[in-house]
Amino acid sequence: MMPAALLVAVSQQARRFAGKCAVFCGLGLIAFGPEAAAAGTRREARLVSCEKADCLLVTGSRADPGMIVRINGHPVRAEGRRNWKVLLPVSTVREWSLPGARSIAVSATDLGNGDEDTRQVKLPIGMLGSITELASLVIPGH
Repeated sequence: MMPAALLVAVSQQARRFAGKCAVFCGLGLIAFGPEAAAAGTRREARLVSCEKADCLLVTGSRADPGMIVRINGHPVRAEGRRNWKVLLPVSTVREWSLPGARSIAVSATDLGNGDEDTRQVKLPIGMLGSITELASLVIPGH
């Protein structure tokens, strides 16, 4: 058995901790509320191998499976319902993007009311960068 004084001290510490937790948790909800709401509509892009060339796999979620997905303003066929994915050849992404772009605009449009949720999705580093051809490479010796 624990002495009564120790039990009271532990109880007081637990109440202080619970109070602090409530304050910080509340602040977290206020500070991260929009981020938490946006987490359900997170969209990502990554390079993958396709049958003939490299492709960009774009994934995301939408509130309604009937929403149209667009990439840089172009409607695309999204596989899946609420959680969807789109596979595009890198050459297509290049055609639809500005040279050296670091992100693409990914939109989900509700056909019923016309609401559109557009997010900038970061591309893999250097994906749309230019390639410099080297005529020769000189490595000096010591």
